[in-house]
Amino acid sequence: MINEIIVDVGVGEVRVGILEDKELAEIYIERTSHQGLVGNIYRGKVCSVLPGMQAAFIDIGYEKNAFLYVGDAIPQKEYSDDEIDVYRDYTDYNITDLLKVGQEITVQVIKEPIGTKGPRVSTHITLPGRNLVLLPNADYIGISRRIEDENERQKLKKIAENLKPENMGLIVRTASEGKEEADFIDDVSFLTKLWSKIKQAESSGPVPRCIHKDINLIYRSVRDLFTRNIDKFIINDEKEYYKVLELVEMISPALKNRVELFSKDYAIFDYYQIESKIERALARKVWLKCGGYIIIDKTEALTVIDVNTGKFVGNNNLEDTVLITNMEASKEIAKQLRLRDIGGIVIIDFIDMNDPEHQQMVLDSLKQSLKNDRTKTIVLGMTGLGLVELTRKKIRQELATVMNCDCPCCDGNGRVFTAETHAMNILREIREYLKTSSVNNIRVEVHTSVAPIIENYTDKLIQEYSNVPGCVITVCPVNDIKIGGFRILSKAESK
Repeated sequence: MINEIIVDVGVGEVRVGILEDKELAEIYIERTSHQGLVGNIYRGKVCSVLPGMQAAFIDIGYEKNAFLYVGDAIPQKEYSDDEIDVYRDYTDYNITDLLKVGQEITVQVIKEPIGTKGPRVSTHITLPGRNLVLLPNADYIGISRRIEDENERQKLKKIAENLKPENMGLIVRTASEGKEEADFIDDVSFLTKLWSKIKQAESSGPVPRCIHKDINLIYRSVRDLFTRNIDKFIINDEKEYYKVLELVEMISPALKNRVELFSKDYAIFDYYQIESKIERALARKVWLKCGGYIIIDKTEALTVIDVNTGKFVGNNNLEDTVLITNMEASKEIAKQLRLRDIGGIVIIDFIDMNDPEHQQMVLDSLKQSLKNDRTKTIVLGMTGLGLVELTRKKIRQELATVMNCDCPCCDGNGRVFTAETHAMNILREIREYLKTSSVNNIRVEVHTSVAPIIENYTDKLIQEYSNVPGCVITVCPVNDIKIGGFRILSKAESK
């Protein structure tokens, strides 16, 4: 498999696409007008403490107060076998015992503001390096769950124990697999110095304020994504290209020859056919190679994915047709969850399968396909109704939220009134206008699709107002008006 990172440095935004065998696997977008908050550390002030929610709201200087859950405010106790995620035993704690209104507190953003919600923060500070994550407020060793070889895990744990700063914790990242102790020394030195600098910034200055800002998307991509599994790192900006080379020289010199400057007379995302793939990642319907398709719908509480056979009629029997469609859909669903960065609860309605063996095959295929996803995902299994439940960790806004907004015609409902419904509404407005106005000759401008329907009823309206001498209603179809819009003009106004 050929893996590539493609970086498009544009005016006002940076986009990073990860290609796996020429297929878009992940896409990240950071805009100058709205840079991400995850990883930033703030000195904030407690605004309110809510014992009924076991949470507090913290003013960090953002437009919306940050949300601090009790589990993110208590001391870190142990590691849950997940990069930068820790076990939180909060049952013996009450938020009112931990925080008071007006108290100053240092927190780190762990989840971007999404929709009407502000950012989520934690007192469990994590400082990621190339190979290690430093936990300044913890005291344990953790190994990435993606390193599966037990001998390798034991070797890395021993190295981490030798290098662990006193009264601090370390997590060994996936990129550390196969490395030796010498590869970790610079990471530990850099991260401990960074923490000392943050502690100094914490001690003085106005509150709220940002005391540490995480690096931008380009350099995060080098730090977190550019591993030995990546064959090429291609960027289209010469200035940033040389900065990337300097960073790679410091953290992974062996990868330096894989960094390339894109200098062709093409838009880089067009050249690698990423633009069209992004459009597909925003579509509600995704076609499968077999002819079936999946439908992805987002609700406030969860994401629903429906699987259909579509144009696929199979070759042998119905059970085989269903199994083939569901197996292919399971792979595509795992791919779409990762590409669209869908988080939270996901419900999948596979086509009904009567054979328990077929059901297990589809579940196993889904779980296997999700192993490529760096974001933690838990498949809970199949319900009695044949629905598959899973949860995927939500950290940042989904791709559709970043690139799309609610339609001004439907206000985000996804459906609009029919032309006939609009016509009936406009006819009521005309009727009220004739009732309250002394004007008897009017011109009604409406959308071309609505005009013929209204014309069918103008004679009836004129009859209703036969007591108005010389009542005339002229319907004029126009294109520069939205489908539900209209203008009523008197004879004098329309001249």
